[in-house]
Amino acid sequence: MKIGIIGAGNIGGNLARRLTALGHEVSVANSRGPQTLTALAEETGAKPVTASEAAKGAQVVVVTVPLKAVPDLPAGFLDGAAEGFAVIDTGNYYPQQRDGRIDAIEDGLPESRWTEQQIGHPVIKAFNGTYAQDILDRGRPQGTPDRQALPVAGDDPAAKQAVRDLIDELGFDTVDSGGLDESWRQQPGTPVYGNRGDVDAIVKALSEASPERTAEFRA
Repeated sequence: MKIGIIGAGNIGGNLARRLTALGHEVSVANSRGPQTLTALAEETGAKPVTASEAAKGAQVVVVTVPLKAVPDLPAGFLDGAAEGFAVIDTGNYYPQQRDGRIDAIEDGLPESRWTEQQIGHPVIKAFNGTYAQDILDRGRPQGTPDRQALPVAGDDPAAKQAVRDLIDELGFDTVDSGGLDESWRQQPGTPVYGNRGDVDAIVKALSEASPERTAEFRA
């Protein structure tokens, strides 16, 4: 597949490493420009591009930038993506640690619903509670006992399935955690956040989540 990754931090960089190794055609962008991505490009074979170019022809676009940077993404950055493309949002709201106060999220809007509103396209929430190193180290073949599972939320069944298939290819099971309005179940501070469990453990963790944001993750 053709995959565009916007954000070359820990999650974006490790997704570029794994997805290129699996044979996908990956373009990667960051906020500082393609000239700063030479080392990652040489290591992985991913193509360094600007954020405006990352989605061109892509069947999957991964948005993995700090939440506070989402409104600064270039206008029309999703123009030119493949028909029926999926957008993966890996983002988390860290008001005290990084992002500052975002009133709509403080008032209860799920983080990924806010991101969707900013970029003007439906998103699938995945990888937001995953340790970046696990993307490199913990993938296992399908059917492996205790294979780590990742929650995936979103409203578009076809896009969600495409993302789940990609995660399976990376070596992880998935759990459908519901529509995007239910994606608060995998936000920071919930039982599933950072959880390395298998399908049963993730289903249980999602069921135990509370919509009340913990003090650490409130402004």
